[in-house]
Amino acid sequence: MSTDRESATVASPARIAIDAAVLSKPRFTALPPLALYVHIPWCIRKCPYCDFNSHAAPETLPEEAYVDALIADLETSLPLVWGRKVGSVFIGGGTPSVFSAAAIDRLLAAIRARLPLAPDAEITLEANPGTFERERFAGYYAAGVNRLSLGIQSFDDRHLEALGRVHDAREARRAAEAALMIFGNVNFDLMFALPGQDVDDALRDVRAALGFGPPHLSFYHLTIEPNTLFHRYPPRIPDDETAADIEEAVLFALDAAGYVHYETSAHAKPGRESRHNVNYWRFGDYLGIGAGAHSKLSFPDRVLRQLRWKQPMRYLDQVAQASPLQEDVEVSRRDLPFEFMLNALRLTDGVPSAMFAERTGLPIAVAASAIAEAVRKGLLEPDPAVLRPTPLGRRFLNDLQSLFLADRGAQP
Repeated sequence: MSTDRESATVASPARIAIDAAVLSKPRFTALPPLALYVHIPWCIRKCPYCDFNSHAAPETLPEEAYVDALIADLETSLPLVWGRKVGSVFIGGGTPSVFSAAAIDRLLAAIRARLPLAPDAEITLEANPGTFERERFAGYYAAGVNRLSLGIQSFDDRHLEALGRVHDAREARRAAEAALMIFGNVNFDLMFALPGQDVDDALRDVRAALGFGPPHLSFYHLTIEPNTLFHRYPPRIPDDETAADIEEAVLFALDAAGYVHYETSAHAKPGRESRHNVNYWRFGDYLGIGAGAHSKLSFPDRVLRQLRWKQPMRYLDQVAQASPLQEDVEVSRRDLPFEFMLNALRLTDGVPSAMFAERTGLPIAVAASAIAEAVRKGLLEPDPAVLRPTPLGRRFLNDLQSLFLADRGAQP
């Protein structure tokens, strides 16, 4: 980096102008890995804490029409990803398991016919224990789903009722047992710092989850988000000190059980990390189809972000007009370092420093001042070969990430 600065000081004004033009856009020598995200926006009932693009399912679910729209949406997007292999597919929501196994089978067959899926592609479907039927889950597996993410949230009826979930603890246990028997590769989604929860309550949830031995566990801190029922009518949740005690106890118990805490909210047995989510955190590319789905796609000289129309019926109408996009914008050079760090610094082990240039198309020098400040504050490891948060950096992750947001102003 010092050599670059020295050469700039002796360069002619014309050379400086050329260098600025070269750096005005990202330049990729190779494109990042590509994943596919499919959004199914309906749930049995909207949870009071949920700020995702999800909607209570109508009495007659437009399942066939929506799968038709997903296929048409994908076909419209194919020119953006020609020839690129897809390493993972994630069907999220909402609650995708409100759809029949036949609909998921038709969707996956259409995807395989249009995209070159890797032979070992990870194909995940999110499911709610309230939709559990053994035949339905077996049908998802027969359709090609090889990983199930089960939204359990808690094994305690009191907390499930407080969260507005449609299932109870007995249904959660039945679904967990069957999912592991059918799929093997299963994630349990759980939450902590719930209304009325204490450390002992949280540890009972941990022990219940560990009793099934799933390969992957996601533990999320309940947060009160804008535009949710909980935001309008806040429940009594643990104070900050109690929430910190709960989190510490949960992390210690999972570590003792042999789970690797590889991302802020994700824990896995060694080698069982979510490949789809790791691609996000390493700032890989993803094509999103479905109502409200996001895409991040790289090209040799730019990065695009896209957003589909959010409201399901509006989405269906727009797809029928071959116009599924509500937003289609190029990510500015100033924003790329922050967006990269926002994802990569969630990983406990961080990423190799070389990945910054590989995934943003920019030299790491553009983030040098923020990196130096993060190291000075003890939030980032001083090893120049890796971008890895320190334990303090993981604890104050928002502060660490915000340094790269502030650094945008220093870039041309």
